[in-house]
Formats: sequence, structure tokens, C-alpha cells
Amino acid sequence: MTFRPLDRAGIAARIARDIPEGWFVNLGIGIPTGVSDHVPNDREVIFHSENGVIGAGPAPAPDKINPFLVNAGTQHITLRTGGSFVHHADSFAIARGGHLDLCVLGAFEVAENGDIANWARSLDEPVKQVGGAMDLAIGAKRLWVAMEHITKGHGGSRIRRVCSYPLTAKGVVRRVYTDLAVLEITPRGFGVLDMIPGMTREELQERSEAELHWT
Repeated sequence: MTFRPLDRAGIAARIARDIPEGWFVNLGIGIPTGVSDHVPNDREVIFHSENGVIGAGPAPAPDKINPFLVNAGTQHITLRTGGSFVHHADSFAIARGGHLDLCVLGAFEVAENGDIANWARSLDEPVKQVGGAMDLAIGAKRLWVAMEHITKGHGGSRIRRVCSYPLTAKGVVRRVYTDLAVLEITPRGFGVLDMIPGMTREELQERSEAELHWT
């Protein structure tokens, strides 16, 4: 193997590179919460957290932690200049009402038609509840997914023809960022936009249950 997969911070940084100036973005728990750490200070991206934060900033330095300022995953965050707090009901009205330019969610699996499965089916898996994911998946204008390409332990692919986990939402995913590649959902299925250095098409296909397409 001549390639080195991205770590979780690397996936988050890769997503941050692609978010345009001025977008209003929600970050789900897990890998997505790290995206705000990698957006340059001179680029204005407004991050929303469904617990009621608008204008969330990157993680604070250890000596700058505000114990009462957290995101939806209970991680400590900062507040960017102009940021604000809103009522929980208002925050979910934003999530459901088509006001978000983008939502980035973690997932267990994504299917080639854009279906997403991101909550657990057994007690030994980390996410036991769907939380606000269903609202965000159908309420945001775009949905990107951040996840590792292969499952831990079993080595199965998360890039699927059909999801084997319970669905969070159908046909909503636009793009998938993994530790190996960036994939776009197209009428033909998964289209490959980018791969990590050193990886071949054959190696990426071997690690993907669904058929991949290159343009």
C-alpha cells in the first residue's frame, strides 16, 4: 500500500477547503465538528449548531474554554464576531426551513442513490439516537457526508449500492468525503472527484461496494 489515508482532522480540513465564502453551514457530531477548525479567519462561513448557536467558531485553546459554550455534540467551541444564541425552537426552524446552505453529517453508510444511514442498529455502536439528523438531512439545501471509507474491525465498505442500516433520509446526499476520496452522487452513482495521493482507481474500487465512475 503506497498511500496514507487521511485522519479525521484531515477529512475535516478537506471539507473546509470546499466550503464557499458566505455559506450558512451546520456541522453534525463526529468528524464534521472539526470542519470549523480549518476555515481560515479571513473567510466568512457562518456555522450553526442546532442547540442554538449561530456563528460558532473553532475549538478554544485549553486556557480559553468557556464551560457553558458548547456545540450539539457537547464539545467546547468559540463564538465568532457577530455570533449569537437563539431559542432551541428557532434553531430547529432554521434547520428545517431551507435556510442552511449546507449540512455536513457523519454516517455509517451512504448508498449510490444518495440515501444516508447515520444512526445505530445495535447497542455496541456509538450513536444510539438520530437526534436532529433527519431534520437537517431534508431541511438543508445541500448535504455532504464525512466518514471513513471502511468500517472499523470488519473492513466492510461504507460506500454502498444499498444501505444495510436504517435510513436517516432518502436520496439527499450530494457529496461524500472519506479518508480515501471525495465522491459525488450523480445519476450514474458515485462519481470520483478526488483521491488521496498514491491511491489508484483499482485500489479505491476494491474498497467500495458500489461501482465508482470517473469522468
